[in-house]
Amino acid sequence: MTCKDDRVRTEDVLAAIATGLWRWDNASGTVTLDSEAARLLGLPAEPVVLPEVAVRSRFHPVDWNEINGIVNLAVAEDTLAEARLRIMDEDGRVLRTVRSRSKPVENRSAEGRVDYELIGTIQEIAEPQPGTTAAHTPITGDWRRSREAFLLDAGRALAEARSTAEVLRVAASLSMPGFSPDGLAVFGVAGDRLSIIGHHGHGPGDEAPFTDMRLDTDYPAADVVRTGRAIYIPSPEDYKRRFPATWPLAQRFGRVSWAFLPLIVTGRTMGAWMAAFKHPVSFSPDERSVLTTVARMLAQALQRAGVAESERELTSGLQRSMMPMLGPDIPGMQIAARYVPTGGGLEVGGDWYDMIPLPSGRFALVIGDVQGHDVRAAGLMGQLRIAVRAYASEGHRPDAVLSRASRFLAGLCSSDGADAYEESDFRSPRFATCLYVECDPATGLLEVARAGHPDPVIRMTDGTVLMRPTAGGLPLGIVPDTDYPTTRFTLEPGETMMLCTDGLIETGGHDLDTGWARLRAILESDTHGPNGPNGRDGRDGPNGPHGSDGLEKLADLLVQAVHGPSSHHTTGPLADRREDDIAVVLLCRDAADCGCGTPAAHPVRPARRTMLTVAQAEPERIAGARRQIRELLHDWADAEQVDSAVLMVSEMVTNVLMHTDGDALLVAEAVGELGTRRLRIEVADASDELPHKRHPGEMASSGRGVLLMEMLADTWGVDPRGEGKSIWFEMDEQAKDDG
Repeated sequence: MTCKDDRVRTEDVLAAIATGLWRWDNASGTVTLDSEAARLLGLPAEPVVLPEVAVRSRFHPVDWNEINGIVNLAVAEDTLAEARLRIMDEDGRVLRTVRSRSKPVENRSAEGRVDYELIGTIQEIAEPQPGTTAAHTPITGDWRRSREAFLLDAGRALAEARSTAEVLRVAASLSMPGFSPDGLAVFGVAGDRLSIIGHHGHGPGDEAPFTDMRLDTDYPAADVVRTGRAIYIPSPEDYKRRFPATWPLAQRFGRVSWAFLPLIVTGRTMGAWMAAFKHPVSFSPDERSVLTTVARMLAQALQRAGVAESERELTSGLQRSMMPMLGPDIPGMQIAARYVPTGGGLEVGGDWYDMIPLPSGRFALVIGDVQGHDVRAAGLMGQLRIAVRAYASEGHRPDAVLSRASRFLAGLCSSDGADAYEESDFRSPRFATCLYVECDPATGLLEVARAGHPDPVIRMTDGTVLMRPTAGGLPLGIVPDTDYPTTRFTLEPGETMMLCTDGLIETGGHDLDTGWARLRAILESDTHGPNGPNGRDGRDGPNGPHGSDGLEKLADLLVQAVHGPSSHHTTGPLADRREDDIAVVLLCRDAADCGCGTPAAHPVRPARRTMLTVAQAEPERIAGARRQIRELLHDWADAEQVDSAVLMVSEMVTNVLMHTDGDALLVAEAVGELGTRRLRIEVADASDELPHKRHPGEMASSGRGVLLMEMLADTWGVDPRGEGKSIWFEMDEQAKDDG
C-alpha cells in the first residue's frame, strides 16, 4: 500500500469518527483545516487555509478566552492542551460542541518574540463522558462562575496573610469547586534539600519522612522542584509505576489522586505544593488550570510572608541591638521604659533612650529623637547613642555631653553619604532632640540639660502632675558649638519623673497642649493616684504605684493611651496606626517609708512643692512660672485665689528681672489636707535692695507688686539672706462662697 493510500485511509478513519485535523500557526496568523475540521466549524467540507480571525469568529467568545489560558498552561507543563469549544453559526446560535486536543509548540523569533503552533485534532461530542470529574465540571455555566468566585476569594485571603503559618492556614481552608483536596502539603527548598514546611489533613508525626529529603530523591515533589513542571497522578497504580521508591510513603495515607505543582516566583522555583484526594480525579484542563492558579497565588503569598518575616526578624534584631537594657537595680530608685517604633518599613526609627552608669557613682538617663523615620534615622540614632554614652562615661557634665554630641552629629551629617548618595537625601543634614538627666540616687538631685526636647514631667506623691520647665538649647547638630545650660532640681521621695519623645504627646492628631492633657489624665488617674486601689498615699510597697510593678503598669497605660494594648517593644498591626516613634522613660524615687507594712491610721499628706529658676536672658519663662503655679494648684478650692497667686508670682518674678542683675529663684509649696491647705511662695534673688511700697499713678506700668501682696495675700514678707533676699507670701485655702 502506498503512502497516499495510507494518508487517505487515515483521513477516512478520522472522518468516520467525526474527527478533523488542524494546524494553528500563531506566527503567520493562519489556521490549516482538513475537510472534516472545516465541516465541524460550520464551513464547507474541504481542506482550507483561513486567517485566524475567520476561525476565531466560529468559537463562542467565552470559550475563546478559556483556550488562551489552557494553551499557556500546556506550554508551561509540556502537556497536551485540551478544551471543549462551542461552535457558533453566523446567526450566533450554537451548532455543536467539539473537543480539541493539540500539542502546543513554542517558537522564538530572532527578535525574541514568542509564538505558538498548535497541531492536533478536533472532535464532535454530544456531552461530557460519564464517570469522570470532567462530566460534572463543564467549562461553562455554574462551575465557571463558582471557580471565578473561588479564585477571587482565595486571592484576597492569601494576599492578606502576613506570615507563613497564616498562608498555610488559608491554603488549608480553601474549598475548590467540585474537587476539594483533603490533604495538602507545602515543600520548601534549601540548597539541595527538600523539606516540608506545612501540611493539612495529616496526623502529628506524619511529616517525619518528608522533613529532610534530597532533591535527587525519587519523589514527585522533588521531581517538580528539579524540573519546574507539575505532575498529576490520577490513580495509585500510576503513582506506583512512576515513583516506585517512594510509593510506600504515600500508600499509608489512603489517597487515590495527587497533584504536585511548582511554587514559582520571578522564574525561581521556591518549593512545591501537593494536593491529595481521596476520590478519583482525572485532572481535566479546567481542574489543572485552577490548581495552577492557586499554586501561583500560594507561591506569591509565601514569598511575601517570607519577606515580611525576614523584615520583622531584622527589626527585632535592630531593636535588641539599639535599645539598651535598663541595667541593674538602683537602690532607692525604680525605672521603667518603653520603645514603640512607627508603622511601615522596618519599623525602626530615630527615637531612643539609655541609662548610663557614671564614674561618680551616679547614673544618667538619656532620651532623644533623630529627625526622620527611615533607615538613615535609625543609623544616626545608633551612632549618636554610642557617642553620648562615650562622652558620659568619660565623666563630662550634662552640658558638656550635649555640646560634644551636637558637634559629633553636625560632623557626621556633613559627610554622611556625600559621595555615594549624591541623588538622595543622604546629603541633607539631620538634627536630633535630646534630654540628658544626671541623677544622684542618694539625694534625688537631678541635673538636666535639654536640646530642643520636651521638658520632663514630675508626678508628685499626691498625684499632682507638673511639666517641669528646664533651660535648654538648640537641637543637636544644627549649630555645632551650642551651649546647653543646666537646670537642677530634686526628685522628692515618692515622686515620679517622666521623660518622653514627642511621639507620645502628638500621635493621634494631637498637638502639644491636647496631647499633654491626655497624658496628664493618665498620670493622675485613680489607679496610680494616692487613693487608688494600689494603696494609700502612693506608698504601699514594691507593688504599689511607686514600686516596680506599679511603674511598669503606668508605662503600659501611657503607651495604651496612644494606640491601645502594647508590649515592651510593640510591632505589627498596632504600629501601623502611629505617625511617629514613641520612647518613654519613668524614674521613681522610693518614699522613705515605702515598705510592705500596714500604713499609718492617719497618714500625713506630703507637701506639694515645685522650684523654678527664671534667668535674666529668658524672660519668656515667666509664662512657664505662671503655668507651674496653676498646675500646682489644679485642685485648689477657690479659683480666684489661684488667679491671685499667679498674678503675684508674675509681679514678683518680673520685678527681679527688671530691678536686679541676677536670676529669680521661685519656690512654691502647698501643705495640709485638701480644703485647708496653706500655700507659701518665695522668689529669691541676689540683690540686697529691699522692695518698698510705691504709689503708682493710673498710667504707671510698674510699682504695684507690694500693693498687690497687701491686698491679695493673707501674709507676706521679705527675708534678707547672706547674699540677696527672698520675698514671700502665704495664702490659706478657702472654699468659695457660692452664696
